[in-house]
Amino acid sequence: MADVTVLGLDNWVDLEPVQLVAPDGAATSDVRYRRDLPPETLGWLYEEMVVTRDLDVEFVNLQRQGELALFASCRGQEAAQVGAAACLRKTDWLFPQYRELGALLVRGITPAQISAVWRGRWHGGLGFTEKHCAPLSIDIGSHGLHAVGAAMAAQRLGEDSVTVAFIGDGGTSEGDMHEALNFAAVTSAPCVFFVQNNQWAISVPVRHQQAGPSIAHRAIGYGMPGIRVDGNDVLACYAVMSEAAQRARGGDGPTLIEAVTYRMGPHTTSDDPTRYRDPDELKHWEARDPITRYRTYLEQTGVWTPRLQQHVENRSRRLRAELRETVLTAPDFDVADMFDNVYADITPELARQRDALLAELDWEG
Repeated sequence: MADVTVLGLDNWVDLEPVQLVAPDGAATSDVRYRRDLPPETLGWLYEEMVVTRDLDVEFVNLQRQGELALFASCRGQEAAQVGAAACLRKTDWLFPQYRELGALLVRGITPAQISAVWRGRWHGGLGFTEKHCAPLSIDIGSHGLHAVGAAMAAQRLGEDSVTVAFIGDGGTSEGDMHEALNFAAVTSAPCVFFVQNNQWAISVPVRHQQAGPSIAHRAIGYGMPGIRVDGNDVLACYAVMSEAAQRARGGDGPTLIEAVTYRMGPHTTSDDPTRYRDPDELKHWEARDPITRYRTYLEQTGVWTPRLQQHVENRSRRLRAELRETVLTAPDFDVADMFDNVYADITPELARQRDALLAELDWEG
């Protein structure tokens, strides 16, 4: 019998996260990837990260004040989202889950459009596709299959666009994601799977979701490259996504990227992370804040200036005011809309549920 080499836990190849900017803001020794982007691009990345965080705070405040039904904060994940989206072409398709505020803003989706989703309006998500962005996907993992389908369509149409599926670490535990990864690899679909490993799937830590060394290691089983990147390093995320998109665009198939980051806030505004998360863990990651890190780097390279900071703060203030005005002046909507706009002709069961809800509201009123 021929010798067989078994790949076990004792001989896994380490996948150290790609890092171009260290936690203290200094440039690392990595020479494989470029970090010498034009100064205007470097400043723009900082602007998008800061505006994302400020709007994130505003969305949370609006939900706490009863103006939004729910919100999923992306605080701490700004570098991963902005870096991954900023390097793509406007014709590349984004398939977000529900935490990708930074990616949506980079793509040109307005805060007002995003607020319609979280208010529960029937038209939440309208206007997304004009920006080559799919609507938010609340059900976990299913949008990975949508991304692969769009990538396969681009193949058949002879387009050179790339699709990117933004996934959480919890999403990789879903069967839909297994099917998406396998199908993309078998068909060499021009799709990039960008997994934001923020360490927690609601209250379940990533160590309880898998037994392997990392999420990126799973790529070998599907026959695609797997790479880990420091998700709190915007330049590293930009560089790694650029490489994966170029590979997909060139016909070399999909890539699985694991961006190692941290969810600083709750899973959603309905969650209380203090019930399951050690405060010391939060302090550990706060010291690696992606915005603080990147600003220090820009200060050291001479890109950050008081004028840039003032510009960023002015834009942030304006967008926050516009978001609040949009939400506070939005008309109330008929709750029956959520039943009447599901199918062209409402089903008997949905009609029964609608009538029961309306009767209960009339009784309470």
